[in-house]
Amino acid sequence: MNILLIAGGWSSEREVSLSGARKIEASLRSLGHQVRFFDPALKFDELLDAAEAADFAFINMHGSPGEDGLIQVLLDSVGCPYQGAGAAASFLTLNKAASKLLFRKAGIPTPDWQLVTSRPDPSWRCTLDLPVFVKPNSGGSSVGMGLVKKEKTLLPALNEVFDLCDEAIIESYKPGVELTCGMLGGKALPLIMIKPKAGADFFDYANKYDADGAEEICPAPVDEEVTERIQELTLKANKALGLSGYSRADFILSDGEPWLLEVNTLPGMTPTSCCRRPRPRSGCLSTI
Repeated sequence: MNILLIAGGWSSEREVSLSGARKIEASLRSLGHQVRFFDPALKFDELLDAAEAADFAFINMHGSPGEDGLIQVLLDSVGCPYQGAGAAASFLTLNKAASKLLFRKAGIPTPDWQLVTSRPDPSWRCTLDLPVFVKPNSGGSSVGMGLVKKEKTLLPALNEVFDLCDEAIIESYKPGVELTCGMLGGKALPLIMIKPKAGADFFDYANKYDADGAEEICPAPVDEEVTERIQELTLKANKALGLSGYSRADFILSDGEPWLLEVNTLPGMTPTSCCRRPRPRSGCLSTI
């Protein structure tokens, strides 16, 4: 099969995308496929011609473009098939505030949030009690994300986000254990427990991509009831967002209650990504 591997782009997660693409390309070639690597940041005007010449496109991009539906809608325009979510579902899922609206409508527990659409002035006030997480509304890999514990650090944290993008989301902090659940072909996969390395407040960029980053344990050592509940919520969230193919849902287990943080339509595929390197326990067959 002639596969167009689309990776890179111009988001803050460009290097994550390129790192994963190298592994994907090697895997596809080992299976006998012909692979053309394509970086939209370098040859965007050639995308449609490249897609028309391919049998299939494998998208490994994070943020915009790639996870926001732009690449998907262009591929749709020339009839080039690709993996994962379609354009509309990708657009909704990347937008954290929009996703959380749909989670709440579907009865899925998600931490309270406040959307901030312009750089705040000194008179601005947060509607949530501290501590809170501050992060870009559309983005991933914990880029620009910070845990704010004191009022005096809230505006600086928001300004850091607005240095990166046009919208910020503030989310109530839920103490607990981080768990993630993949969906593949309409089925929920075994849970992964994420243990950030000592001294880290949360699963930040370094924990995700450094070689000595967080410990990831699969299947997660939690009660069967918790596993079943999170798997149920994962499938419910995918249905609410209109996702298909595969995805990964991130949760916090706080006082026995799972809270859905977000869903990723194109989970990372780097050598240190959660989808590639969880430490297996007996019975863990596969993750994404």
